[in-house]
Amino acid sequence: MISNGTGSSFCLDSPPCRITVSVVLTVLILITIAGNVVVCLAVGLNRRLRSLTNCFIVSLAITDLLLGLLVLPFSAFYQLSCRWSFGKVFCNIYTSLDVMLCTASILNLFMISLDRYCAVTDPLRYPVLITPVRVAVSLVLIWVISITLSFLSIHLGWNSRNETSSFNHTIPKCKVQVNLVYGLVDGLVTFYLPLLVMCITYYRIFKIARDQAKRIHHMGSWKAATIGEHKATVTLAAVMGAFIICWFPYFTVFVYRGLKGDDAINEAFEAVVLWLGYANSALNPILYATLNRDFRTAYQQLFRCRPASHNAQETSLRSNSSQLARNQSREPMRQEEKPLKLQVWSGTEVTAPRGATDRPCLYLPECWSVGLTHPSIHLSIHSSADIYPLPTTCWALC
Repeated sequence: MISNGTGSSFCLDSPPCRITVSVVLTVLILITIAGNVVVCLAVGLNRRLRSLTNCFIVSLAITDLLLGLLVLPFSAFYQLSCRWSFGKVFCNIYTSLDVMLCTASILNLFMISLDRYCAVTDPLRYPVLITPVRVAVSLVLIWVISITLSFLSIHLGWNSRNETSSFNHTIPKCKVQVNLVYGLVDGLVTFYLPLLVMCITYYRIFKIARDQAKRIHHMGSWKAATIGEHKATVTLAAVMGAFIICWFPYFTVFVYRGLKGDDAINEAFEAVVLWLGYANSALNPILYATLNRDFRTAYQQLFRCRPASHNAQETSLRSNSSQLARNQSREPMRQEEKPLKLQVWSGTEVTAPRGATDRPCLYLPECWSVGLTHPSIHLSIHSSADIYPLPTTCWALC
C-alpha cells in the first residue's frame, strides 16, 4: 500500500541481483495483469457466470487489474532505480492510488467471505439476503472507504507526522507518511477487522463441509467423504493462508511505522513485505476463480477460442445423442431399475431416474441445483453408498 523507499541496503548494486529482481517483478506484474484480464473476459463472454456472487469476484479482478496497470510498474521502476523521478505531485497521486486499490482489493475479499457465509449458513434465504441493491451498496461502500483512506487522507494530510525525519533525503523518495492515528485506523479498517471476520466465516464454512463429510461417511461412502473433506480443507486453507501470508507482514510493519516513525523499518525489509502484499493480487484470480468449476469451464472455452454458446450447443447435442444411445441399450432393463431419491432440505422426497449425474461430489450448501424452480433448494441424489449432486455451480469442492 505504501511506496517502497530507496534500497541502499538492498542488493541492487550487484548486476546479477538487479537482473534477478527485475525478472521477478516483471513476471509478477504480468501474472497480475493477465490473470485478472482472463477473469473479466470469462465473465463477459459467459452468461452463466453473470451472477450476484460473481459481482464481487469481478470487482476484485478489476481492482487488482488497475493495481497491476497503474501502480506496480511505477513501484518496480522505483524499486530498481532507488529514486523517485516523477515529481511530488505525481508522488501523491501514485501513493493515493496504491492505498486505494490495495484497500479495495482487501475489502472485496472481505465481502466475498460474507457472501459465501450467507450462502452456506442460510441457503434458503440467500436470494432474499443477497439482492442486487445490497450488492451495489456494498460495492459503493468499498470504494467510499478506500477513497477516504487514500486520496482524502493523503491530500488533507491526515497521515502526516509533525516531527521531521532524521533520515538523509538527498535522494528523492516517494513514501506515504504514517502517524499513530492513521496507522491504527487504516490497519484496523483495512486488514485486522476484515481478517477476524474472514477467519470466523471460513471456519464456519469449514465446519459445515466437515459435517457433511461425516454424514456421507455414515451412509457408507468413505472415499467420497474423505476426498470432499480434503478438498474443503485445502481450499479454505489456501484462501486464508494466502491472505494472511501476503498481508499480515505488511500491516504489521505499517502499524509499527505509525508507532515508531516513518523511517523505523529497514527499507529492504519494507520493500519485501510491500511486494509480498502486491503478490496477493496475482494470486486472487487463481484462488477465487479457478477453484470454481464454472470459471474453469469458461477458461477452457476462452483458451480454445470458442464462443460459450457454441460450446454449450455442442455439449447439448452430444448429451442428447449419448442419452438416446443409453436409453436404447437400457430399454429392456428399465423395469428392474430402482429409482433414486431426491432429498430436499424441507424434508420431502421425490423420485428421479438413475443417471442424473456422473461423479461424486461433496459440496457446500451454496452449490444449488440449476434445473429446479427455486435455486436455493438443496438437493442430493443418493443410493446405497454414494451421494451425487444435481448439475451445480459449486464453488470449490466439486
